Amino acid sequence: MIEYMSLLATPVLNVPVIRRVRRNHGLEHATIHVLSRKVKNLSMAGRSTARGFYLYGNVATTEVESAVNEALNRMRGGEHGLAIHPNCGTGLVTAGLLTSFAAMAGTAGAKPGLADRIARLPSVVLLTMLSLVVAQPLGLSLQQHFTTLGDPGTLEVTDISRSEFPMPLGGQRMTVHFVRTRAG
Repeated sequence: MIEYMSLLATPVLNVPVIRRVRRNHGLEHATIHVLSRKVKNLSMAGRSTARGFYLYGNVATTEVESAVNEALNRMRGGEHGLAIHPNCGTGLVTAGLLTSFAAMAGTAGAKPGLADRIARLPSVVLLTMLSLVVAQPLGLSLQQHFTTLGDPGTLEVTDISRSEFPMPLGGQRMTVHFVRTRAG
């Protein structure tokens, strides 16, 4: 069903700016996949734009450059599945929405008062657990068909810049890389 919905949405998904964000998002995920194989205990997040993507995590710039190039080459070689990542925000949002709807459904029509709400707790827990089970494959499918694009097309990396920012608590610094792209 998700695939069919994406076919209906193809005109919107192929708007150049949206297609670029989806390609950058796919390359962002592929880069994180490659980095996670090379960097022990990698802790990283990313965010994609039409101009490229940000990587938030304390990793050396040389490792980011190497991973971006390997990821792009592998995607060009047909490894389009690298664009899908299990920890993507798409999956987290999917899980959040489904569990919220499940909790609302479980409490719908509840009588005022604590006793009826407590009596519904087993149903709410069951519904939210089922929604979490459904959310993982649904989130991956939404990534595959809507929020990422595994085919990099003519996407090129033009620059990788590094910045460091102080963290609000603890005095540590956060490293942020911006991978600038063009075409796509």
